[in-house]
Amino acid sequence: MMPKALITGITGQDGSYLAEFLLGQGYEVIGMVRRTSTTNFDRIRDFQDRITIVQGDLLDQVSLINILQEHRPEEVFNLAAQSFVPTSFTQPVLTGEFTALGVTRILDAVRIADRSIRFYQASSSEMFGKVQEVPQRETTPFYPRSPYGAAKVYGHWITVNYRESYDLFACSGILFNHESPRRGLEFVTHKITHAVARIKLGLADELRLGNLDSRRDWGYAPDYVRAMWLMLQQDHPDDYVVATGETHSVREFCQVAFDYVGLDWEQHVVVDRKFYRPAEVDMLVGDPAKARRMLGWEPSVTFDGLVRLMVDADLAALQQMGNHTPHVG
Repeated sequence: MMPKALITGITGQDGSYLAEFLLGQGYEVIGMVRRTSTTNFDRIRDFQDRITIVQGDLLDQVSLINILQEHRPEEVFNLAAQSFVPTSFTQPVLTGEFTALGVTRILDAVRIADRSIRFYQASSSEMFGKVQEVPQRETTPFYPRSPYGAAKVYGHWITVNYRESYDLFACSGILFNHESPRRGLEFVTHKITHAVARIKLGLADELRLGNLDSRRDWGYAPDYVRAMWLMLQQDHPDDYVVATGETHSVREFCQVAFDYVGLDWEQHVVVDRKFYRPAEVDMLVGDPAKARRMLGWEPSVTFDGLVRLMVDADLAALQQMGNHTPHVG
């Protein structure tokens, strides 16, 4: 029989890549989407006919229990969240409901429906926030600097709590920033590569950004969903940092992207205080030694390679659309 997995947040960047990966591994994939008229299926359109879409909501525990009892997955990947940090400052309560309490609801649904389910929780490097040590590893204390980071800390610890209290196979992946052409345009990496493509094609002239000195550990999303799956294939549940171990600034990201298309970034990038966060996170870099040692996981794409493949994808998309696209920048 084919193994069966449930993915919450299947229409997002990570959910779509994970679904593709699991299909390649011979899984039956169930994707949970909210009952909303605005669900965007673009990221899963190419393989949507090979997966089962079910309606459920992290705000509604009964819907979660019903899905688990009806479809009986062996694995659950909880990727759904309000995941854009600036929005968490303007909608902190909703962020807490989804990103923190939503984890409790789905864990409790697992406890009620089938305790043999293997559960993956998407934790985040934003939990480290005002970092207490460099690089950050599984034992580094959390110091979140946003409502999103604080909600993720709750989700992380409630996963540990259910693992220890109810003997659930529950893992958290503390994933550092991971990007791809499927990243939302509101995120700085895709905002940059999309603007570079527009400027190169003569559709725009400037790119407005916030803190250019902010540093992140950026990897390639398909590599990171492979790590999620590996965690659930182990003999014992545990938590893992997934990262490249390298740090780069927003300025460096701009340099590589503009250089790739033969442009000088300083001629086009404008710093705008409007894009600064109320509380900045300055130096995130992960230590993936445990994931390498225990999971045999390695990233496959370099920083420069990541930036270039995102620029290539944006150039191709804009050219295919006949250059009819709303201005972002």
